[in-house]
Amino acid sequence: MDFSPDGRHILISTNGTVIRKIDSFSGMLLQTLEGRMNGRGIPIEAQFTPDGRYVFSGSSDGSICFWNSSDGEMVLSLEGSHSSVSQFTEFNPRYLMMASACTSLV
Repeated sequence: MDFSPDGRHILISTNGTVIRKIDSFSGMLLQTLEGRMNGRGIPIEAQFTPDGRYVFSGSSDGSICFWNSSDGEMVLSLEGSHSSVSQFTEFNPRYLMMASACTSLV
């Protein structure tokens, strides 16, 4: 679960292929973000970028997916070098840098 920077929206990550964006105050479903892979049913984090314009999440194929927060359309899927699920993602707003991790050791 992740709150948008302005606190108006909440991302709910699922053990499936979708991420849900809901209104923080009413609980109403606003968007269902689709397109990431998660055939194993593993919990994968999803987060807003610091400016709130995008949502990003890992995928079971090792890639990182990005969606436009305003319309829910996937805008980018970055191929990763992870050998398993890109389960953890984090964005550093100070240095405009994103990192991802899986659970496998190389």
